[in-house]
Amino acid sequence: MKRQVLLFMSFLSLGSVLGQVSYSIPEEMAKGSFVGNIAQDLGLDIKRLQSGKARVHTGNNAEYIELNRDRGVLLIKERIDREALCGQTTPCALHLQIIMENPIEFYRVTIMIQDQNDNPPQVLYPVQTGGSVVAEMVPRSADVGYLVTKVVAVDVDSGQNAWLSYKLQKATDRALFEVGLQNGEIRTIRQVTDKDAVKQRLTVIVEDNGQPSRSATVIVNVAVADSFPEVLSEFTDFPHDKEYNDNLTFYLVLALAVVSFLFITCLVVIISVKIYRWRQSRVLYHSSLPVIPYYPPRYSDTLGTGTLPHVYNYEVCRTTDSRKSDCKFGRAGSQNVLIMDPSSTGTMQRLQSEKSILDEPDSPLEVSFTEIII
Repeated sequence: MKRQVLLFMSFLSLGSVLGQVSYSIPEEMAKGSFVGNIAQDLGLDIKRLQSGKARVHTGNNAEYIELNRDRGVLLIKERIDREALCGQTTPCALHLQIIMENPIEFYRVTIMIQDQNDNPPQVLYPVQTGGSVVAEMVPRSADVGYLVTKVVAVDVDSGQNAWLSYKLQKATDRALFEVGLQNGEIRTIRQVTDKDAVKQRLTVIVEDNGQPSRSATVIVNVAVADSFPEVLSEFTDFPHDKEYNDNLTFYLVLALAVVSFLFITCLVVIISVKIYRWRQSRVLYHSSLPVIPYYPPRYSDTLGTGTLPHVYNYEVCRTTDSRKSDCKFGRAGSQNVLIMDPSSTGTMQRLQSEKSILDEPDSPLEVSFTEIII
């Protein structure tokens, strides 16, 4: 092993390379993608790759490339990001060696990494802040071609993918400003007048030259004013008013939702109660259970001879004309009481005979009091 290492170092020091080959691949290729047929391009035998335990040596670089000995081809082991590998250095190349043992042999392989348009432009100025509004001030005395500001952007891609162009997408007054196509300079294209609004809002789009192209958008606030206090009075209230309107809208929607929920809940409860009462009344109406009469607590069977133990007075008023007779129910009494025994028939006959006498129209009896205990 030591001899092999020494021999390998001697080869490196002498710079003896048995062969070299170069490939060019785009960045961001998927894992396992084909790079090149190293056995065919270098004239190597597949058996020699297997017996020599051929491997890829990348030095300090990460292992982006792997060798398939059975096929004699180079494959993508890890996805390659050109910007992470080389930064702004061009051209970007990956240098590696194919090393074999018994005897030691090595071959040089250079892989050129082609840039892909995988990064959008990045706006450096004006800085986009979420909490505050940054505005460029233009005096009302500004002439045509007055330089308002300059949009600065970069693209980390290389070559033509990093070529940027600037366009004015939207503006409060498109007849007042223009944007340089190549340099991103914002200038006035006419004389500023007193009728121009103080707050001017420009939307600039930055595009690269890749296929397909990528873009970024920047918002530039411009204040047309002669004094700084005027700019503050115009721009400081804008975020607060917007925040206030957003909060007011939120609370109004929340209140409407709560009121609607309470109304629907009350309506459902009322309908449920109505339906429940209606079902209960229907159940009682169609019930086949026997009706049990209700008697007040004072109606107890004290004599053990019936269900109505109390004494009732029946006052019969008779006149010569039986059709004008009247009957009263009096209060309970204890005098002249006639007790009816359920087992006796004589009492019933006596009552019937007395009834017949009272019913006679010529009877001289005008008033009779009869007391019956049932």
